[in-house]
Amino acid sequence: MKLTYLGHSAVMIEDGKFKGIIDPFISGNSFATFNMEELSHVTHIFVTHGHSDHTGDTVEIASRTGALIIANHEISSYFNKYKLRTHSMHIGGKFSFDFGRVKMVNALHGSGISENGNMIYGGNPCGFVIEINNKKVYHAGDTGLTLDMKLLEDENIDVAFLPIGGNFTMDIDDAVKAAGFIKAKKVVPIHYNTFGIIKADPKEYKNKVKNSEVVLLNINESMNI
Repeated sequence: MKLTYLGHSAVMIEDGKFKGIIDPFISGNSFATFNMEELSHVTHIFVTHGHSDHTGDTVEIASRTGALIIANHEISSYFNKYKLRTHSMHIGGKFSFDFGRVKMVNALHGSGISENGNMIYGGNPCGFVIEINNKKVYHAGDTGLTLDMKLLEDENIDVAFLPIGGNFTMDIDDAVKAAGFIKAKKVVPIHYNTFGIIKADPKEYKNKVKNSEVVLLNINESMNI
């Protein structure tokens, strides 16, 4: 399985014919350098919540590729108006797809969808545990620290993507506690430095985490598990 960090919270997961992307905020991210043409083979899009820096380029990508969007019921219903393929889930739900198994887990955040000056209800924010060929990836989405993360230790997570930027999500110290709860084999910090208000030092985070190996990925850098 190949994991590529595309900046902010966007992560690509590739395994055989499966090419999934989580929270594809690319064209609107001034730090992202990924070529959108390389997304022409995306098969699945995972959306953790309705904020624009996470829904990102979902409509454009899904319109071009026919990718299946996996999100909560409210966000899925929103995307249905664009005649896109969706699969709705909710917190605690599990589903077996042709590529593997997905579990939607809790996140503490908002999920409103901003459109033409109005805020549309976006349901519960979430994280995803994605299992493919006996490898598990946890993407926390935007979240504060929660004791629910202790339950993820039982999942035996291979790689956890955790926000560290603070203000809107966990900061470094809370994300250190989260890593201690989850006990993933490897942890990758995300959701930092895109905006000044979420400035954080990933090296500080790496030095503070004791329970897992911290992998610092530059934008467009990949790792294999």
